[in-house]
Amino acid sequence: MIQEPPPTVPTGDLAELVACPQCDLLHHVGNVSEDASSRCKRCGTVLFAPRTGAIERLVALALGALVLMVVAVSFPFLQMSASGFSSKASVFDTISAFTGGLMAPLSLATAAFIILLPVLRLCALIYAVGPLLFGRPPVPGAATSFRLASRLKPWSMAEIFMIGVAVALVKMMGMASIGFGTAFWAFGFLVILVTAMDAMMCERTIWRLLAKR
Repeated sequence: MIQEPPPTVPTGDLAELVACPQCDLLHHVGNVSEDASSRCKRCGTVLFAPRTGAIERLVALALGALVLMVVAVSFPFLQMSASGFSSKASVFDTISAFTGGLMAPLSLATAAFIILLPVLRLCALIYAVGPLLFGRPPVPGAATSFRLASRLKPWSMAEIFMIGVAVALVKMMGMASIGFGTAFWAFGFLVILVTAMDAMMCERTIWRLLAKR
């Protein structure tokens, strides 16, 4: 029976120790230059990936997503016409359609997942990262706000709402003539902006910036 030697623990400043999120291997990571990346020695998972101008783009995308969210809830989403009758529906109409009886919890969940939680996440992200854009120290509660934004990521479901709308449209195309309102396109661009924001955001780099400043 071959007994493996115990794993060695990196020495140095404990604040610089980083555990790989996939295999839990500890690394002693120093400063990582911009447009470079630091990967796990065992499994290759990216640990740090700072990018030039990432903070500026991150804040700009978050602000743009907030503006699009306002447009998405303020204008008609779809317009349907059939047999000479037409009607318009907004996001609020979709939410209020389930307010009666046993469907009320569904209305609250719909409002939370497609409006309230995405807006809360964007506001928390801007509050935490915004001051770094101007070279200022983090505001009080910045770490808590960024932690909240990270934890709300799986619960912000604007893109799931758009997938559900697409499925419903496929089923309704033969029943009525459907036109897309301003809110529909706003939601579509909102999903693109949020996806780009999540793709470029390196959470460990932001945590390190918050800790240093």
